[in-house]
Amino acid sequence: MKIPKLYYAFGIFGSAIIIVAYVKWNGLQPILETTERATVALEKQLHSEQSRIGQEVLYGIMFDAGSTGTRIHVFKFTQNPKETPKVIDETFRGLRPGLSAYADNVDESAQGINELLAVAKEVIPMELWKSTPLVLKATAGLRLLPGEKAQQLLDKVKEIFHASPFLVNDDCISIMEGTDEGISAWVTVNFLTGRFTDPTKGTVGILDLGGGSTQITFHLSSEAASGQSSASDIISFKMFNHVYQLYSHSYLGLGLRMARLAVLGAIQGQALKEGEELTSPCSSPDFQGEWEHAKILYKIKGQKADKEEGGTLTVSDFETAANNACGNMEAHQEQHPFLCMDLTYISLLLQKLGFPKSHNLKLVRKINNIEIGWALGATLRYMDSLSKLQY
Repeated sequence: MKIPKLYYAFGIFGSAIIIVAYVKWNGLQPILETTERATVALEKQLHSEQSRIGQEVLYGIMFDAGSTGTRIHVFKFTQNPKETPKVIDETFRGLRPGLSAYADNVDESAQGINELLAVAKEVIPMELWKSTPLVLKATAGLRLLPGEKAQQLLDKVKEIFHASPFLVNDDCISIMEGTDEGISAWVTVNFLTGRFTDPTKGTVGILDLGGGSTQITFHLSSEAASGQSSASDIISFKMFNHVYQLYSHSYLGLGLRMARLAVLGAIQGQALKEGEELTSPCSSPDFQGEWEHAKILYKIKGQKADKEEGGTLTVSDFETAANNACGNMEAHQEQHPFLCMDLTYISLLLQKLGFPKSHNLKLVRKINNIEIGWALGATLRYMDSLSKLQY
């Protein structure tokens, strides 16, 4: 898991950004399905709603089917001719549990999907519905399911989407590869910080700590690409008429909730036997409680820690926070029973990724009131692939 020397390339583009994202679907006949016809519809949208200063207004809908919940992002953009678009508003809603929790009862997932689709209908003007792209991308939760079960869930979503009044294309529903998730999160951060429009700023790298997986992504110089990185981790793509070369690697199963599950000794998707409890020295010795994950309820019990065991963590702020939380677990056991466990995991993860103790990390949830994560970047990339952004 060690990534030798990569933090040097990561660091030269600015502070690393850790995105802790454990944040959490009737209508008309099927809409245009070919890319060519979809492009025509989106071009009409560019001219259908204009501001007084001549800006074009357009919308994009992204469903984030994560491991812990399903979220909808409705983005509103404005764009001047020949310029990079600007995001001016985001409507966000989320529901728990994640889509993967319905693997054994697919039909139950429909209610939540339709509920979130109703949010988009409220926000987007009706005359723009059929030209607004509707996309769902699933992440680690579905990547961890058997292929057949995951496909059944995606087929159900596709059925509901085709019955909606929005623009539904053939490629609008998919399971994201972990590296693609990292790339889209990288696009989001660098787009919101204005680094696509101002090359003098350089770019920033991201460490995206989700519930089921962790991604690390940053821009590569040609020297770094040729000398230090595996070819499978180097991705080139075109965005806003410019080609970017990135390093992106995803660690499936190393998201915060999956790590918590492993630390407690449980197995993903496997319920406990009657009377069975999970114990960990990373919970207060007096703690007894329950934790629900993917529609499975786990009974948790604390235990005394082995004072002779331990270790030194390499990122000082997380080390301090973890030590404080683990040394005073009783104070957190009601509201934050997993604080010691989660902070310890984050500290060890940073150590294994090779970050030095003095490395500066920037933690963000929003930039300009827009949620950080892969959803905005994925929406921009999808809309850009339909050639509707005019620059």
